[in-house]
Amino acid sequence: MPVNTAALKTFAPAMRRQLLEAVGRKLDLLLHSQTPDTLSTYAKQIAELREHDAENREQLLERAAYTWFNRLCALRYLDARGWNPFGCKVLMPAGEGETQPELLKLMRAGSLPAALKGHTNESRLHGLLDGQIQTAIPGADPQGEVYRELVLATCRFYHELLPNLFEGLDDASELLLPDDLLSEGSIAGSFRREISDDDCQDVEILGWLYQFYIAEKKDEVMARKKAVPTEDIPAVTQLFTPHWIVRYLVENSLGRLWLLNRPSSGLKAQMPYYIDGEAETDFLKINKPEEIKVLDPACGSGHMLTYAFDLLSLIYEEEGYAPSEIPGLILQNNLYGLEICPRATQLAQLALLLKSREQSRRFFQPEQLVRPQILELQDVRIKGEELNDYIEALGLEELVSVQGP
Repeated sequence: MPVNTAALKTFAPAMRRQLLEAVGRKLDLLLHSQTPDTLSTYAKQIAELREHDAENREQLLERAAYTWFNRLCALRYLDARGWNPFGCKVLMPAGEGETQPELLKLMRAGSLPAALKGHTNESRLHGLLDGQIQTAIPGADPQGEVYRELVLATCRFYHELLPNLFEGLDDASELLLPDDLLSEGSIAGSFRREISDDDCQDVEILGWLYQFYIAEKKDEVMARKKAVPTEDIPAVTQLFTPHWIVRYLVENSLGRLWLLNRPSSGLKAQMPYYIDGEAETDFLKINKPEEIKVLDPACGSGHMLTYAFDLLSLIYEEEGYAPSEIPGLILQNNLYGLEICPRATQLAQLALLLKSREQSRRFFQPEQLVRPQILELQDVRIKGEELNDYIEALGLEELVSVQGP
């Protein structure tokens, strides 16, 4: 079933606005309240937040908002596919007719999944539920505080799988997760209500969510009619590539290379956008699939790479590789991505991991896991003389000349 892009076009910008507002309220509460948590337990993280708030509050809130948006997208997708390794849903109820997230239901029944026990203080959570421990915010809902901590525990669990999306325990972004995640009008409630399981049957949804999420930011930046700040360049320049264009480009590059090396391959029948070209004799010789290298130098949320993954899977299968080994081999040997936007980098990595899990049930196990080779291009400055050395090393002196410092 195709993704309901009309609904996502409304949902993603609304979530951005709601997250920015909720994260802002949470930040103000942390910076101005005097509690044991703010004075001692999280003093280091709050000092970090205070510094970033003074430097650029808008950028701090944007970063925290998209980080939690991406994390909730990941958790909703994993719930829909039933892929959480600890065996229960985090955002969603266990089944129809229920309203409480399955993970909270298990916690209330005294059955916290063993995989999450090391990522939270279970006795404190029981104390909150039993009324033996006061909530961090006086008068707050104990069940809501417990559920928020369970979501954080889940994110800590996933740190080993996707560290760029789920940062470590001491990351300040944890503190900015909104308190209300249970009510119908909460951030998590919107993910439960607006994103269906059918929407999550293809990782393409991540690309659409990313494009629609940044749409309002793009309009805001363009309306200024000024030079675009570095941090806003991704919002202005990125556009989700329609699937037929992705297929056309990948089939007539990666697919063509394989057919040139394996003229008897049946891959052509799987490529509806492939166009027969003139006979070629000068092409890159490939002895085995592991030798193929696909680089997307501006990969966005990974749409090109995920389709290249599909095509490479067919190539490996055709060569007789074991299906369970193929995802790891592809991520280790074939696919590479570069991206300037940290939020898109997170989603591209996530998309490839989800593609791998779709093909191999054991992929999330530590011994099977291979992390995608997608790198965020940060603000790199190269002196003129360093660039000249690089040009000389490549033998391009006659084509390129660099002047200045």
